[in-house]
Amino acid sequence: MRIAVVGATGMVGEVMLKVLAERNFPVTELIPVASERSVGKEIEYKGKKYKVVGMQTAVDMKADIALFSAGGDTSLEWAPKFAAAGTTVIDNSSAWRMDPTKKLIVPEINATELTAADKIIANPNCSTIQMVLVLAPLHKKYNIKRVIVSTYQSITGTGVKAVQQLENEYAGVQGDMAYKYPIHRNAIPQCDSFEENGYTKEEMKLVRETKKILSDNTIAVTATAVRVPIVGGHSEAVNVEFLNDFDVNEVRNILHHTDGVVVQDNNDTYTYPMPMYAQGKDDVFVGRIRRDESQENTLNMWIVADNLRKGAATNTIQIAEYLIAAKLV
Repeated sequence: MRIAVVGATGMVGEVMLKVLAERNFPVTELIPVASERSVGKEIEYKGKKYKVVGMQTAVDMKADIALFSAGGDTSLEWAPKFAAAGTTVIDNSSAWRMDPTKKLIVPEINATELTAADKIIANPNCSTIQMVLVLAPLHKKYNIKRVIVSTYQSITGTGVKAVQQLENEYAGVQGDMAYKYPIHRNAIPQCDSFEENGYTKEEMKLVRETKKILSDNTIAVTATAVRVPIVGGHSEAVNVEFLNDFDVNEVRNILHHTDGVVVQDNNDTYTYPMPMYAQGKDDVFVGRIRRDESQENTLNMWIVADNLRKGAATNTIQIAEYLIAAKLV
């Protein structure tokens, strides 16, 4: 497998390389790709050094799979060029997610939708992935009517500049600001830019992508996305109303047997998911599972995952693993 990692020098790109190595992905040739200003830089993979190449060079090298994490504009311009050269692109930006001709994939839920003809495959938003992985088996059993989600999102979702801002603020140093406000000792109720309806892009991603991944436009979703001074991962308070009633212990049992989900839910031992323990792990953690006593057929949950792993790099690589296993590349 000739694998191109587009955006190899970025925060998600670096995690992609780490996850490829950890999972012993069958890489026969690695092609690290980045913008022109990074061309010629060296990156390390499995103890070996590789020189970063530019976009057109990478297209010409005709990789089997290109893992993209280089931003939406780059993906819109370059993903079709890679695809035209015969490379299957798995894109981590928002560029192709809501394109009706492109599949939006969380492997545990809908990888079977993929065919050899899918040359550009979209990886969902990080906050969507962790939520739908928990929702999918419950939707199958009880039919979701409505989801209300509030997110508490790691600064790593913004990128290196945000991490540097927090570190500067810890140290009392003036520096570049990734946000309009300080993030240290603060919570900013804005992730991404605002849309005309008053919701942010991040909030609307949760709305639109959930419906597409679960293949059900009848599900009502509303979201509030908040940036918090956390590094380890995203947390979500999720309230789900079902059409059918449920048993809370049965819900725990269903989730316990769901691939990629770990139930951490024991009030007696103060066991519940937290981003500091999710960091560096590929699973999605769920706890605080309890009935909403104010409304029929409604459940509350707390969902946590490392947004750079399952929320980005790991999910992308799991899609690639499925393509190989299903002989689609």
